[in-house]
Amino acid sequence: MGSTGSCMYQLNGKIQHYAWGGFEYIPALLGQPATGEPAAEYWMGAHRSAPSVIERPQGNMDLKSLIESAPENILGKATWEKFAELPYLFKILDVKEMLSIQVHPTKSEAEKGFARENEAGIPLDAPYRNYKDANHKPEIMVALSPFYLLHGFLPEAKLKSVLQSVPEFADLSPVFEKEGYYALYKHVMELPQDSVNKKLQALVDRIVPLYKDNKLDKKDPAFWAARAVVNDPQSKDRLDRGIFSIYFFNIMFVQPGQAVFQDAGIPHAYLEGQNVELMANSDNVLRGGLTPKHIDVPELLKHTRFEPVHPEVLNPVVTATKEAIYESPAPDFVVSRIELQPGETYKHTSTAAEILISIQGQASAGKAGELSLSKGHSVFIGFDQSYKIDCTGAETVIIYKASVPLV
Repeated sequence: MGSTGSCMYQLNGKIQHYAWGGFEYIPALLGQPATGEPAAEYWMGAHRSAPSVIERPQGNMDLKSLIESAPENILGKATWEKFAELPYLFKILDVKEMLSIQVHPTKSEAEKGFARENEAGIPLDAPYRNYKDANHKPEIMVALSPFYLLHGFLPEAKLKSVLQSVPEFADLSPVFEKEGYYALYKHVMELPQDSVNKKLQALVDRIVPLYKDNKLDKKDPAFWAARAVVNDPQSKDRLDRGIFSIYFFNIMFVQPGQAVFQDAGIPHAYLEGQNVELMANSDNVLRGGLTPKHIDVPELLKHTRFEPVHPEVLNPVVTATKEAIYESPAPDFVVSRIELQPGETYKHTSTAAEILISIQGQASAGKAGELSLSKGHSVFIGFDQSYKIDCTGAETVIIYKASVPLV
């Protein structure tokens, strides 16, 4: 392995069939028929709940087991000593229905929460478990289509304006004025359900007809709040308190090729579109609404950063090698985009373990083009591997690459 041998393989990820996913985008990307089952996420990595499979002449093997067979050689000494695993999880997402309001814990808090739930005897696959592992989960997304998401609390002046201009929220304005973000959010998240219903019903009665008549813009929180109600079969009996978050958070619109970084503690939710997502190797999610999954309000409040967020859209830094790098503060991962015109070649020697997926075009990869990187195909490349990618078709090739930002 490593510099003494080849460690480059075709990789097959795992589709996750979450209810919010679309039905066609991921199957079409992978060249598979749609099945009538939602295909929300395509996972590429070594997370124990859904490790990818690598193709080898001597027989297929899951990526987690491959890495464990020679971790220092496959990951590189620096990655292994720092993380003791492949430190990232690479995904393609197709968001048809909005995801839950969520926050991810810091590394230290994830370690404590994971240990606490283990000691309490909560099974790892229990639906009421908060911590699936002991890792933090910073993440970066790069839009593959026009993409909408919620990201962090509105700046103070904007949130004041919302509370004053939405008549149903008039009594919340003094709470925010006197006690700030934490008190406001704690107040609405801890309201008894009958009070939530009573408070939101007038708002729902006002905005749903506008939504059904196509009179709301997607940059208006009323659009997403109405959609949440219309698409929630339980809304007749129980209005979702996640609707408050739609009004309290920034609504971001991101164009294809632009990125957004979500750090620990920043509340967020994806609303609509397709993206590439790269995160620390974790599945820890603390939820606050817009989901049938487990919601733990005290735990959510404990880990949320109650501060104004001024949304930042990240554009990549383009290098001389046709690689556009999306820089973030995360030590666990770095995502980049490689675009090649017909006949062009990308050459590289890996400084850490890499996973690449092709979104468009026909390409070959490896030392001598032995691996496919045509649309929907993925490869795993171990540490210290010299390889090339050739654009072999008549269409521009677009490839996204996950790696570790080690010097």
